[in-house]
Amino acid sequence: MIARAKDKIRFPARFQLVAAMNPCPCGYLGDPSGRCRCGSEQIQRYRNKLSGPLLDRIDLHLTVAREPTALSPGEHNGESSASVAARVAAARQIQQQRQGCANAFLDLPGLRAHCPLSTADARWLENACERLTLSLRAAHRLLKVARTLADLEQVADLKREHVAEALQYRPVNQ
Repeated sequence: MIARAKDKIRFPARFQLVAAMNPCPCGYLGDPSGRCRCGSEQIQRYRNKLSGPLLDRIDLHLTVAREPTALSPGEHNGESSASVAARVAAARQIQQQRQGCANAFLDLPGLRAHCPLSTADARWLENACERLTLSLRAAHRLLKVARTLADLEQVADLKREHVAEALQYRPVNQ
């Protein structure tokens, strides 16, 4: 929806954006090798190329460590892809049964109906949003991610732990 002056135009679009960027101009910030020589001002200038409003619309921000360059694959101790796919399918089924759509598509009334928090947890979220200067849009997206985390655990009630985990997926310096 684009709203300018007196007009509003709706361009229907439904897509999933997956994007990647280096942590700094050279790409080695945080690498155990210590190869990064980028200054903090240079890093901030690099990161500022993405606007706050754009970052606000990206629900999950993850840092992924560099993989070792060994040619033989190491031992994999994590959850299998099939197991993760089954949990995601079960969570999507829960969402469809509860509200008729995925959590990402909840509107404000749906958000209020399906993402209620206890008074204490709502106050905690408000304080966190104030401290981190998150916009109302970011807070709503945060609730949708938290609801999804609860659904992945097949937990009916949204708890502070889900909101706290969702907060970890927000960028620190928007």
